[in-house]
Amino acid sequence: MRIHISLQLRWGDLDAYNHVNNVEVFRLLEEARVRAFWAPENPQEERPPTAVFERDSGLLSLIAGHRIEYLLPIDYRGTPLDVQIWLSRLGGASAEIGYEIRDDETLYACASSTLVFVDAASMRPRRIPDTVRAAWEPYLGDAVAFSQRG
Repeated sequence: MRIHISLQLRWGDLDAYNHVNNVEVFRLLEEARVRAFWAPENPQEERPPTAVFERDSGLLSLIAGHRIEYLLPIDYRGTPLDVQIWLSRLGGASAEIGYEIRDDETLYACASSTLVFVDAASMRPRRIPDTVRAAWEPYLGDAVAFSQRG
């Protein structure tokens, strides 16, 4: 099972080649990740079942690494992109997040991020809480299938 986050592009996301800049692609991944895993501040806003992080909870989620593979340029569009997110690994104090950026017909990029759980006071790794593990386990899937190029 995957989490689907709909993201609208901005005109400013484009670069001189008239497609979404690679730095902006990372911003799209970040936006999707925040929407999927952080509770919205507005209680009226829809909250995905995976949105387990609360502000001032004492638990931080830090990114330890990213890998991305750009498959096709993303041109500006009036319709939103579908960023699909899942967990490919739940470790002791870290998780691997998989992503695909797509529309109805096309896969533009795939990526993965390593997320580390850290205690806000000590800045030391902290085990994934059971509540987080329970919320995320239904979204466990295969690791991102990167090509074997380079």
